[in-house]
Amino acid sequence: MIKSNSEWIQKFNDEGYLLLKGVLSEDKVRRLNAAVDGILDEEPESLSYNVYNSVERHDEIASLIDEPSVLPLIVQLLGYNIQLHISHLTVRKPNPGDVQTATNSFINWHQDGPHPQFPKIGGLTATYYIKVCYILSDMSEPNRGNTKIIPSSHNRVYRPESDNVRATLSDEIQICGDPGDVFIFPQNLWHSGAPNHSTETRRQLFLGYSPIWMRPIDYKVPSERLLKDASPIRKQLLGSISDNPFNYYVPDDSMVPLKEWSW
Repeated sequence: MIKSNSEWIQKFNDEGYLLLKGVLSEDKVRRLNAAVDGILDEEPESLSYNVYNSVERHDEIASLIDEPSVLPLIVQLLGYNIQLHISHLTVRKPNPGDVQTATNSFINWHQDGPHPQFPKIGGLTATYYIKVCYILSDMSEPNRGNTKIIPSSHNRVYRPESDNVRATLSDEIQICGDPGDVFIFPQNLWHSGAPNHSTETRRQLFLGYSPIWMRPIDYKVPSERLLKDASPIRKQLLGSISDNPFNYYVPDDSMVPLKEWSW
């Protein structure tokens, strides 16, 4: 388990993102990409794929639910009373002509959340959940379908000068990374999915975490397959802590073993 890193936490709070290098081994990336290949073989041919509840599709992806190199940091950022909120695989094939597809080859500027959006106070939206993006392809150069962000836009009243992701905003950056790197950001950071004008296929796997009292996006209740042989921590992250709904708001310590990771 990694220890609390005050500089990382301060950077996340100030700038709204972290890029962690070399989190996953080459072998782990290879196995994840093999899992992705199997999932895509089951999907209709497309330039672009959005696969939700990805943890249900393959055990290799489910293994990231409690990834030990990342989860302690999420506990420090969001607290210990958390769950898996979403698992979302995105694949963007080369698309130099900017062909719009049913599953969105490129995504315009937005904050994540429901419709209508989370409530705002003084024009600002609080952090309700955090996403961990596992980079599975070579995203070391821009314009490969990279995630674009506006640093610190979660901390100020902000609206992009253009909703068109194909335009370059004066304050945007593209997240560039190698396979095995991890990008972390909150749902209230303004971000977008850039077009892929390269010869590389973008592969990114997002796992989001939220307070356990929120309704998750992936499922009403986790499947028996996911719960089978799950550790106490994974059971917590799958939202399986009690038959009493009140415990999602006020859990007993025994129901949230991640409390031992908070300090």
